[in-house]
Amino acid sequence: MKLFGKKKETSTCSCNSTCTPDTMQKSENKKQEKGVKILGSGCAKCMALENATRLALSELELDFDIEHVTDFTQIASFGVMSTPALVFNGEVVSYGKVLSVEEIKKIIKEKM
Repeated sequence: MKLFGKKKETSTCSCNSTCTPDTMQKSENKKQEKGVKILGSGCAKCMALENATRLALSELELDFDIEHVTDFTQIASFGVMSTPALVFNGEVVSYGKVLSVEEIKKIIKEKM
């Protein structure tokens, strides 16, 4: 009986090897796109973050498209494990909580 044997090495990605190098590259390219993304399943908290982000962008008079990403493979590619998350120009700036309009405005001003 082996209790502490050597761990078997595997070479799968986070989606349990259902992706190909092509889909992994597309995921990486998607992360580098400029703009604002909301990562989440579409729950009430995700929608609240999206609405607050839209309001913050309009108050700052910025014209960014907001993309709501619901695909968990894409969300995981950002390294986010708790949603909702806010991504600005490819960088995760917040995750796991709903930000206020003022917090979002402050983050966007810092990142521009």
